[in-house]
This record gives sequence, structure tokens and C-alpha cells, in this order.
Amino acid sequence: MPDPRYTHPLSLRVTVPLQRAVVFGLFMTFGSLLRVRGWRSVPRNGPLIVLSNHLSNTDPVIVQYSSPRLINFMARRDLFRLPVIGWLTNWWRAFPVTQSSPDREALKRAIHLLEKGHAVGVFPEGRLSPDGRLLPLSRGVALLVRRTGATCVCVGLRGTEGVMPYPKMTPQWSGRPTSVQWGLPRTFEPGATDDEILGWVEGELRSLSNAPPD
Repeated sequence: MPDPRYTHPLSLRVTVPLQRAVVFGLFMTFGSLLRVRGWRSVPRNGPLIVLSNHLSNTDPVIVQYSSPRLINFMARRDLFRLPVIGWLTNWWRAFPVTQSSPDREALKRAIHLLEKGHAVGVFPEGRLSPDGRLLPLSRGVALLVRRTGATCVCVGLRGTEGVMPYPKMTPQWSGRPTSVQWGLPRTFEPGATDDEILGWVEGELRSLSNAPPD
């Protein structure tokens, strides 16, 4: 029997178009036009690891908004306490992860979901970037890829920090667009090294998000 803690409820699945309209409207309210490219490359079925750069507390909402399938996010614990975003995070069946130390329980949940054919969303930097530069990636991502053999796809975000800049948890006027660019999916051989996996993820995220150089 599916675990109700991680299975997206019917109420969420049937209201996805409405949710997208609400998210679009909210970003427009704060002066940011949402632009999504490359979403057709996202696999519709099977285990999938979605990897995104991290600029703002709105990022899980925007990645889900732009995705053609529902995602179970590995999300920072404090997001669950935020107004609106916290409610959406719970409703979308995200699960908490501790960023300050290795979180074996979160890793086990991610593996379980992928083995059941779900899509799992991960922010491999592990925390928000204060200036848009890509932070060092967690090696736990490579472990997750090898343990599950799941297909990986990267998504680059630009401009989400305009609506909710680091480290704020309340929205503000942006006045510039928010861009979401999906990459092409890839699978790795079981013997792929950390450097091979993380090197590909880093290259994809830098290219898709147009991240400034270190």
C-alpha cells in the first residue's frame, strides 16, 4: 500500500493547473514574469532525481510549478514553518532534511521513493547561495545516484531571489523575470565515480542557471 506521507493526494493532483495559475499570478504580483524552457525533456515516468541550484526559499515552489510531473522534495526543515510555502511544502509531500550534518533518514526516504518510481527533488548545494554563485555540491548526491540508478535531470533557476532574496522569508517587489531552464536527462553506470557524477551536475547547473564564476 502506498505510504500516505509521501503519496501526492488526489486533491493536489487534480488541482495542478490551478496551482500553476496561482503561482504565476503571485510572481506577477511582485513584478516577476515566469519563463520556463526545456520542460518537455523531463521524463514523465520512472525514478527521477531532479537537481536544482538554490537561490531563494521560493525555489521548491518554482521547480514544481515548471515540472510536468509531481516531485517529492528533500527540503530544509525551516521551510515547513513558513507561511504559505510551509503549507505547500507539506501538501506536496516534501520531506525534511538536516543541512548541518549528514541526514541518513532523509537519504533512506529518498531511496525508498525512487525505488517506488517517484521523482525526488534535491538542492545539491545544501543551502541557499547568498550571491548566486554555485556552492560546493554534496557528495550525498552521488551516493543517491549510484544506490538507485535513477535518471537525473538538472534545472537552472535565475531570478527567484528577486522575489524572495537571501536570507529573507517574505516576498518583495522584484521587477525582473524569473527564468527556469530544464536540461536533458542522463543516467550513470553503477560504477560512476563521485567526480564523474558531481562534475556533470555542476556543469549542468552552471550552464542552465548562468551562474556567475567563483
